[in-house]
Amino acid sequence: MATGRTHRPATRSRGIPEATVARLPLYLRALTALSERSVPTVSSEELATAAGVNSAKLRKDFSYLGSYGTRGVGYDVEYLVYQISRELGLTQDWPVVIVGIGNLGAALANYGGFASRGFRVAALIDADPAMAGKPVAGLPVRHTDELESIISDNGVSIGVIATPAGAAQQVCDRLVAAGVTSILNFAPTVLVVPDGVDVRKVDLSIELQILAFHEQRKAGEETVPGTAAAAAGAAAGSGATASARPRAATGGRKGPDGDVPAVMPA
Repeated sequence: MATGRTHRPATRSRGIPEATVARLPLYLRALTALSERSVPTVSSEELATAAGVNSAKLRKDFSYLGSYGTRGVGYDVEYLVYQISRELGLTQDWPVVIVGIGNLGAALANYGGFASRGFRVAALIDADPAMAGKPVAGLPVRHTDELESIISDNGVSIGVIATPAGAAQQVCDRLVAAGVTSILNFAPTVLVVPDGVDVRKVDLSIELQILAFHEQRKAGEETVPGTAAAAAGAAAGSGATASARPRAATGGRKGPDGDVPAVMPA
């Protein structure tokens, strides 16, 4: 089986838009579920619903792959699984190193979905000498002193960073210098990389903050009708001005652009 260092996905050379590339894993996940249920064909509408997109966008995305469904029949599930897997490079073996084997790194190491999707965890690496040799997910943790030799010996082109923020850039620099050209970053910091290196960032705290924002908005929409009526009645009875009410709601605190927003940026 080919290794990730000598074969690259063909998406860029074919001019497939990045937005389409980002949706391909969604289609593959939905198609894999259909395949596991032995469903032979699927319509664009059914597949779009399962993937969470509209059918027109799905058909446009598949046109970049040269895949067109048969009218009245739909798409062949098994062929689409193969076609998208090939386009994403998942028919190859991609050795991956995970750097930073704390709670998050250990959880990633134990994730069973890597192998089934074409990713082989080649090594687990940590800076703590006390971690060296300890087995995690069936692999012995190795010290960061070995990072460059591990990457070279295993032909690694994809690195996963799960270190604290303060160590992430240094680890990133070493990975890139050793030949890694794609990085999945779980550290809560922005990495600076040279041209030709791809970085995908996963920040769980940001996603939770976004959800908190929406929850607050939903809660506000539920309470506004009643509170607005009460506030209007109170204002009419007391002669309070409308401009005084927002100041009371924020406790009179001011930011550089006015009242302090309820959700502050991280």
